Amino acid sequence: MGGTVAGVGVTALGLGLEGPRGWAFRGVSFEAEPGSLITIEGPSGTGRTCLLLALTGRMKSTEGTATVGGTALPKRMAAVRRVSAVAHVPGVTDLEPALTVAEHLHERALLQRRFGDSLRGLLRPRAERKSEERLRIDAALKAAGLDLASLPKGSRTAVRDLERPEALRLSLALALIGRPQLLGVDDTDLKLSDAERAEIWALLKSVAENGTTVVAVCSEAPAGTVVVSTGPTDATDEAPASRDAQEDAQEDVQESDGKEAADALAEAGRA
Repeated sequence: MGGTVAGVGVTALGLGLEGPRGWAFRGVSFEAEPGSLITIEGPSGTGRTCLLLALTGRMKSTEGTATVGGTALPKRMAAVRRVSAVAHVPGVTDLEPALTVAEHLHERALLQRRFGDSLRGLLRPRAERKSEERLRIDAALKAAGLDLASLPKGSRTAVRDLERPEALRLSLALALIGRPQLLGVDDTDLKLSDAERAEIWALLKSVAENGTTVVAVCSEAPAGTVVVSTGPTDATDEAPASRDAQEDAQEDVQESDGKEAADALAEAGRA
């Protein structure tokens, strides 16, 4: 997408997150080089999404440490958020069914320009800003493998009319507009056919090969990835407590992200 991106290395040592009713995940340790494809593998309800959000600076871990490009977590969560993006996370990055693909892309590019780029970029002539927006969108679509011409109504196709793989690709494109160094993707293989799953994994490997470090949640990791497993925290059956902790923690991130999104959308003209 307009050349390679300088990805970040990611490490964790004894990382854990405890909620009011139990551990979402615990004892996570791994090391991944920049440009790696990291897979968070495990059954639903074992804290996979919480771990994804913790590694991208959107949820505060309560035990252990992690670093993203040398930036320590959970101490510098805001700094990690500035270099990362998330896609396809239920309750956090949901697409609006009534909006078209073009509206989603334009809105995300506008928000990126106003809140993610430098002040100098905001002061450039309108024609130059529009050209930059188009280049960003085209590059993100290409990186996400989303061909607008193949959609039922092209860029005017409403999200509710997208097939699941197309919606996933759109969510990826929206995240890639910001040219993140770290990309987190939830539910990567959920409700996909074997062929669709293979295509999505090939796509994420391509994103990683272009430099962006990718963290992807899945039920079964493909070969050639840095596999991080989640599950019960000890020999006892703690899966129900983990699900409760994940729900509690995700409610917190939804409330926080929801407020930030509302503020940003008000500025963008769609509150």
